[in-house]
Amino acid sequence: MANTTTTVSEPPRLSGEQPAADLLQIRLSGAWVSDLPQPGMAEIEGLLGKDAGISQVTFDCRELQAWDSSLLTFLLRLVRQVEEGGIAVLQEGLPEGVQKLMHLATAVPEKAARQKAAREPFLSLVGNRVLAILREGEGMLAFLGESVQSFGRLVRGKARFRRSDFTLLLQECGIQALSIVSLISVLVGLILAFVGSVQLQTFGAQIYIADLVGIAMAREMGAMMTAIIMAGRTGAAFAAQLGTMEVNEEIDALKTLGFSPMDFLVLPRMLALILMMPLLCLYADLMGILGGAVVGIGMFDLTPVQYLNQTSNALDLIDFAVGIVKSAFFGILVALCGCYRGVQCGRSASAVGAAATSAVVMAIVLIILSDGLFAVLTNVLGI
Repeated sequence: MANTTTTVSEPPRLSGEQPAADLLQIRLSGAWVSDLPQPGMAEIEGLLGKDAGISQVTFDCRELQAWDSSLLTFLLRLVRQVEEGGIAVLQEGLPEGVQKLMHLATAVPEKAARQKAAREPFLSLVGNRVLAILREGEGMLAFLGESVQSFGRLVRGKARFRRSDFTLLLQECGIQALSIVSLISVLVGLILAFVGSVQLQTFGAQIYIADLVGIAMAREMGAMMTAIIMAGRTGAAFAAQLGTMEVNEEIDALKTLGFSPMDFLVLPRMLALILMMPLLCLYADLMGILGGAVVGIGMFDLTPVQYLNQTSNALDLIDFAVGIVKSAFFGILVALCGCYRGVQCGRSASAVGAAATSAVVMAIVLIILSDGLFAVLTNVLGI
């Protein structure tokens, strides 16, 4: 194996001269590269020790042949030591590239970069969190009010958005979501049927698997699981799309051209989800009932006719209507959270990711809370 060596014409040299009583000029010559031994700080201390009255240090690099990171390392050590002694360092004599790198290296002081943030007092932390929640609620209410005004302009025929965009959004929120909705709904139906059958088999009441799966899917699980799927799929996409537009200043451009971002961007997305969510909910109900039928017919010797008759006897239009109303309301929540986080996004790439994550979390939390309120409301109304 051949050995590879690097040679330079001349080793680095360090010398100093004192043209004035308070000025020390350091001449850097030769090649300052990592393969050569560099002058130590002892020589610098010797140069500075010749005269205790030095107030400035300058550099002369006219004889400098080549340099790499070793020169920067040396200069940083030199500047740190000299400035600790209260001596000013003038970098004008250094090569332009060295000056730029020195500026980058010293832009943030090392102590400031490593300094840990002081621990915030508990009461101050709680107060700041409460104020942040209040500001967030105020912003959400303002966004909700603008959305209502946008719907009012739509009813009056004054809202402007591209019909082609609306058609694409309908496709994105509807047809393209059927595969994932089918998979999750069938699995949920299988799980409900299997878990319920374990208890019902104890009493010899396997026939009621159809009742359990049908009612659970029609009233609760169909709408809620579809909403959670759309929050993670479509709500995050809305936040990322609008957040990217905010970063690229496209939303500001729309305002400059006289277009309302609420009408042009938010309104078609909300309409698409409101229209598609009830249809997806009905589809999820059917897929969940089909999943329950797989368990009931395949594992507990129920005939397809028995399962179908039991399901039809257990369900009525009220059960499906409750799920459809829930799904439409959940669609509004998903669209609001996704669009709100997208419009309120910062001007960086990391802000877009944070907006998408926050939109999903907020939408899921609001879906669960509103589903609980719907459960209480339907119980009070006797539905």
